[in-house]
Amino acid sequence: MGKFDGVILCTDLDGTLLCNDGTVSAENIAAIEFFKREGGVFSFVTGRLPFFVTDVCRAVMPNAPIGCINGGGLYDLSRSEYIWTCSLPLKVLELVKYTDDAVPGVGIQVSTFHTTYFCKDNFAMKKFREITGLPQITCKYTQVREPMAKILFACDTEADLYSLENKLQGHPLWKEFAFVRSGDMWYEILPKGIGKGTAIEKLTQYLRGDMRKTLVIGDHNNDISMFETARIGVAVANASSAAKKAADYVTVSNEEHAVAKVISDLTHGCIRF
Repeated sequence: MGKFDGVILCTDLDGTLLCNDGTVSAENIAAIEFFKREGGVFSFVTGRLPFFVTDVCRAVMPNAPIGCINGGGLYDLSRSEYIWTCSLPLKVLELVKYTDDAVPGVGIQVSTFHTTYFCKDNFAMKKFREITGLPQITCKYTQVREPMAKILFACDTEADLYSLENKLQGHPLWKEFAFVRSGDMWYEILPKGIGKGTAIEKLTQYLRGDMRKTLVIGDHNNDISMFETARIGVAVANASSAAKKAADYVTVSNEEHAVAKVISDLTHGCIRF
């Protein structure tokens, strides 16, 4: 019997598991290996597509399917296929065009389940590519022919982001979608009822696990639904104020090997189910 039999631990990537340079620290890697050896199930839930997390997967080797697209998909790495997905209805393009007209400087990105398309650039969108390392595949949002998983808007200033949010809240379609702030300058449209918490639910069901033994770690507002769904939610020290408020615990920052610290606290009883 291992120390972590039955425990499901899921972490966000950017700003949580990953250091600011996009790498996984040796301390985090060693702790995750210890967690898995002791019977724990380790995975992550990210806003990215599964095809753009290969370096992370090689470093930490999740032993369960991963959550992707901010909860819109569950992907089995061992079979290289989606287990479950939820796509946006086509009328989401009405909201995209409305936003494009109402906030002219906004950056626009459309993610399908296999490709991320950069539809309109600005400074914040260029920064997004630098952080994620995504290839610059361009396409007009009206010309995307695959099922859409999410829309990401990038704003150069916080004032633009608040303006965008306020304008979207006034649109008749507001109640038909889910919206989440996924970064300081990023705002996303997801299918109604979808969030990272959805991925935790789907993963736990798939593994026939116990939701009372789930622990999640995150840093931003899009991680709050994970905190609300899992038994224990831990925010890193560099997390947004809203994420910290929603979490059960606050740990060290992503630059201080937060995932390793959480596993250590779980081992020594500082965090208890």
